[in-house]
Amino acid sequence: MKNSRRQFMILSAAGACTLALNSKVQAQAMVSATDPQAVALGYVADAAKVDKAKYPKFVAGSHCGSCALYQGAAGSAAGGCALFAGKQVAGAGWCSAYAKKA
Repeated sequence: MKNSRRQFMILSAAGACTLALNSKVQAQAMVSATDPQAVALGYVADAAKVDKAKYPKFVAGSHCGSCALYQGAAGSAAGGCALFAGKQVAGAGWCSAYAKKA
């Protein structure tokens, strides 16, 4: 099969686009409870398991999904957080940096 320069350029451009889109589509990793930043902020994936003695600022009903820092869609199970760049947090999670959405 004889390939022309035009075919090479078209296939190269298509390959580059595919690679660029693939990196955006790949799912972000979830924040681990043992992550040093998560530990420092007291992050838990389930707000019902917050140590209320250690975090007296916690208010029942507050969770990542209702936080101003949460970047996921409303009602989603997980989404990005401004504090954990490149990682997702659970929508039902909580950390000490919680700030109620206005």
